[in-house]
Amino acid sequence: MGAVLEKVDAWKLIQEEITDKNNRQTESIMSLGNGYMGARGNYEEKYSGNTLKGTYFAGVWVPDRTRVGWWKNGYPKYYGKVINAPDFLSFSLSVGGKEVDLHSADMPSFYREVDMKSGVMRREMTLETELGTFKVESERFFSIVEKPICVMRYAVHNISLQGELTIKTGISANVFNTDANYGEQFWKDVETKERKNSLYLSAMTKENEFDIKRYRVGIHAAVSSTGEGNCTIQNENGEVCKIFRRTFRTGGECLTIEKIVSVVTTRDYPEAELEKKGQEALEGAVEKGSALLEAEQKAAWERRWEMCDVAIQGDIPAQQGIRFNLFQLLSTYDGEDERLNIGPKGFTGEKYGGAAYYDTEGYCFPMYLSIAGPQVARSLLLFRYNMLERAKENAGKIGMKGAFYPMVTFNGEECHNEWEITFEELHRNAAMAYAIYCYTVYTGDESYCREYGIHVLIEIARFWASRCNYQTEKDKYMLIGVSAPNEYENNINNNWLTNYMAKWCIEYALECADRYDYTLMEEERSHMEEIAAKMYLNMDEETGFIMQQDGFLDKELLPVSSIPPEELPLCKHWSWDRILRSCFIKQADVILAFYYFPERFTKKQKKVNFEFYEPMTVHESSLSPSMYSIAASGYGNKEAAYRLYQRAARLDLDDMNCDTEDGLHITSMAGSWLAIVNGFAGMQYHNGYLSFEPCCPEKWECVTCRMNYRGRILSISFDTDRFCLRVLEGDDIVFQVCGREYECRQGCEKTIALS
Repeated sequence: MGAVLEKVDAWKLIQEEITDKNNRQTESIMSLGNGYMGARGNYEEKYSGNTLKGTYFAGVWVPDRTRVGWWKNGYPKYYGKVINAPDFLSFSLSVGGKEVDLHSADMPSFYREVDMKSGVMRREMTLETELGTFKVESERFFSIVEKPICVMRYAVHNISLQGELTIKTGISANVFNTDANYGEQFWKDVETKERKNSLYLSAMTKENEFDIKRYRVGIHAAVSSTGEGNCTIQNENGEVCKIFRRTFRTGGECLTIEKIVSVVTTRDYPEAELEKKGQEALEGAVEKGSALLEAEQKAAWERRWEMCDVAIQGDIPAQQGIRFNLFQLLSTYDGEDERLNIGPKGFTGEKYGGAAYYDTEGYCFPMYLSIAGPQVARSLLLFRYNMLERAKENAGKIGMKGAFYPMVTFNGEECHNEWEITFEELHRNAAMAYAIYCYTVYTGDESYCREYGIHVLIEIARFWASRCNYQTEKDKYMLIGVSAPNEYENNINNNWLTNYMAKWCIEYALECADRYDYTLMEEERSHMEEIAAKMYLNMDEETGFIMQQDGFLDKELLPVSSIPPEELPLCKHWSWDRILRSCFIKQADVILAFYYFPERFTKKQKKVNFEFYEPMTVHESSLSPSMYSIAASGYGNKEAAYRLYQRAARLDLDDMNCDTEDGLHITSMAGSWLAIVNGFAGMQYHNGYLSFEPCCPEKWECVTCRMNYRGRILSISFDTDRFCLRVLEGDDIVFQVCGREYECRQGCEKTIALS
């Protein structure tokens, strides 16, 4: 573990050398995207070392047949995955007929940066060859203004090179996924064309037996150069490209290539119109020109940062961490397309298949609600509402009533193939209801719940009612055979968090049924009320201690500090049997309740449970540190809250879990924002108004951020001694700080001393 990029900058990601051991981690960190498409931070040239090449288009996926050794009833038949798209980013560079390989090249200098203010990657390197020395400069960005457009510039500046230099660039469908079950290629029916001013490649996803729509993509590339030389076109083997040749004779000469690419798919256009629509998009971008496209890109990112930036004074690593996470989240999803969701790896890798997980509702939704506004949040809600019928089918497949939302999905159908998660990780259902609750309470807008959400809530409540077991001796309803939020526990009984959220879901659904006049049969209502009233919750009322699940205290209770460092992470060193029998906790479990409903638990309860469970938690899920940080802030433990925030914010930048090479942990990145706003600022809104209880780390001089709340744009800032709120837009507001009520008028600022 440790920083992958040694230099820490508040606004930039800076790489000053190529290190093969860390190269895949670096590729992940330097990834770019625009919500429509994106790519890992691969080098333009050949790199034969430790690399994972990947370019991805949002919503374009294939079903890959599930491979399991022992088939069980209810298993999904396929595993869905976003696939590696045709490559349009590469530039093959040859000197004297020999291709340059950056893995073995003689490179006196190397510098690459991603400017998070603008979403632009720039690189500069010097190469020494047998024929002399030259410098390469490159730049690329995915436009957040013109979504189908990617812009690249590639320039070779001669220093002492004397000989022929060749640059080949175009579009290639000769790509593979590293996670393909059978090693097959996912792109078929490849067609290529060349025109006077552009190249074109069209390809379709492979055939499947699951009645899943196949997608065709159309990619146009306008490739032009400045500087003397000749150019030819090559079109073969699923690849179409331009080849530029230039013989350098003296220093000071230069060859510059500009490449503008458009990408369109049958997600948006009929197949018959694909080529035409892509050509129109390309021509519009070329007419604007790369300079204007880049200026628009910079201005659009500036507008984004005005709303979402979190400014931390006095701690550059913490500052870089939160900006990096926000940058990647907004590069992955911006809410413009309600057919899309937030994949756990975004455009940064293949792991987890790029599908929607419950992470969206549990972690990302509250953040987007605050920084992007209610319309974006509503798009996320509609994504799930539109899959309600499929969720009911999923419940039926395992013999249950109501709706059982999938753990992993593109279209509402479960496509996760691990039985202990597919069948037993039930708490994801509660996250769907929680998002509806958050939207309604935070915005004050009941229209979504009245028109759409109530149907989701009732069907989720029906699922819980059918999944519960009644235990006659204790006169309690229980949930038997579940997997906990802590995924190092499988097939257990009465996971407290799952039981608690099931009870809450039923109560909230019945409350909304009354409010919106949703008719339930009296027998069904009565049964649900009984389940909620008699749900088994193992909590000691006197001490506040909550039992994670039945039998947890029968384990040998040891702290993480007792594990030899070379055996961490456990998932890479211990057998699954050993992990399941241990007390060690992968991720926040009981602690999640203190994030979901902070107002329902006392500081004593938060303290007792944090201090019992955190020493046994290995935080080997990216979802974990932020939740523990919030819990620590909730009872005033600044030191632990700060330590865990840093782990959440810099998880990928410092490769904390030794898996950044597979791609970034996009959905968990929202947790670092939650740790600041819900944790350090102590923001709550569950009682119908905003309240704050700041707990600022001693190291931070000041924290400032903005939020969208009920038609207002608010700015808040705080340090260890004061809290300040300003109404930038919208009506006056009444709010609370540390239990006392204050009012702030539009355009004014209210500063409160913290005792």
